[in-house]
Amino acid sequence: MDAKREAATRIVSRLRSEGFPAYLVGGCVRDMVMGREPKDYDVTTGATPTQVVEIFPDALTVGAQFGVVIVPHEAGNVEVATFRSDGVYTDGRHPREVRYAQTPQEDVQRRDFTVNGLLYDPLSDQVLDYVGGQADIRAHRLRTIGDPVDRFSEDRLRMLRAVRFTARLGFKLDAAVLAAIRQLAPQIHAVSAERMRDEIVKILTEGPARTGFELLDQAGLLVEVLPEIKRLQGVQQPPQFHPEGDVWIHTLMMLEGLRQPTSTLALGVLLHDVGKPPTFTIRERIRFDTHVEVGAKMAEEICGRLRISKREAERIAELVRHHLRFKDFPNMKRSTQLRFIRMEGFEEHLELHRLDCLSSHGNLTNYEMTRRMLEETPKEDVKPVPLLSGDDLIAQGYAPGPIYKSILQAVEDAQLEARIHNHTEALRLVKEQFPVNRR
Repeated sequence: MDAKREAATRIVSRLRSEGFPAYLVGGCVRDMVMGREPKDYDVTTGATPTQVVEIFPDALTVGAQFGVVIVPHEAGNVEVATFRSDGVYTDGRHPREVRYAQTPQEDVQRRDFTVNGLLYDPLSDQVLDYVGGQADIRAHRLRTIGDPVDRFSEDRLRMLRAVRFTARLGFKLDAAVLAAIRQLAPQIHAVSAERMRDEIVKILTEGPARTGFELLDQAGLLVEVLPEIKRLQGVQQPPQFHPEGDVWIHTLMMLEGLRQPTSTLALGVLLHDVGKPPTFTIRERIRFDTHVEVGAKMAEEICGRLRISKREAERIAELVRHHLRFKDFPNMKRSTQLRFIRMEGFEEHLELHRLDCLSSHGNLTNYEMTRRMLEETPKEDVKPVPLLSGDDLIAQGYAPGPIYKSILQAVEDAQLEARIHNHTEALRLVKEQFPVNRR
């Protein structure tokens, strides 16, 4: 038994010893039934938050108004929720009131999907199933507890969660669930950008991302949450470079190749060709002139809309902006190559390029060349200690100004290309190439 499960079991045991019913609940039980290792363990109990805190004085009461407290443990915090029966939902997210329930049977009726409504008694090693979750697991089917329109109307985010769980678990959406999502998809905008962002990132990173995005489209959610991605469909590409088909198919193939990606890489892959639809033209052949620049700008706007952090948004936009540079890598000066591979997060740029090649023409020549340079070049050669500084230029009589940037870059170029090796050689180069603009 792993440490997290042991901690949750101890909490259940302690609550039972105090006279309160308690069980493991939710995703952890689903994963155990499916033979998977749960990431976290949650507990549901008949004890109120006040009673839980009396038993566990160090418990955190951040969500106590919703009947939830957090019991800290060195192996990982455990969420302990009181049996409850939610009242009417008025804002598409929160119930107007939270009523405590008396039994676990009542509690599970408020949950979203049958596979997440299972209970487990770790003391008797029994699964309690009041919603048909085990049958749905055997059938590889995602079904809501109760009427799907009601469940999704209570919390519209559940529509995105349905897609995520269906993809991640390898299930199929129940027909009634799919119909309900299609009916209510336009209402997804009632969900905050932050909550939508989190689900989209999970669909991309928990995998399989391609299946998740095909389901988003099938359910009518893609056009609502990411209309720019929906517009990739039907945008044809030059067959000599993209025999796989349109931009949508190309992007899906890249998503299919993701393996435990960072959120920035996953979003970079998703958005890398987002600038193609607005730049599509036919002149002798299909062209997408300036699609990289247009796409980077669009990526910034999409990241802003989804409330992605500034740092992550900048990385995602950079992935879009630079993804075509690899085609010129063999013809770059060595100094340009080294500056390219020392970009922050370059491993993500390289992986995006690999996926881009494999999902189109299949030629990995430039990828292999770049990867070898990255692996074989010592770090001190990729970013060497500067041979000159601004103070050195002042000492040589150069007036401070924009010229400094050009001078120092020329010196670094020569250093990266091994044409100069020390301070004296750097000064000689400056005097030869920049004889003007002296005081």
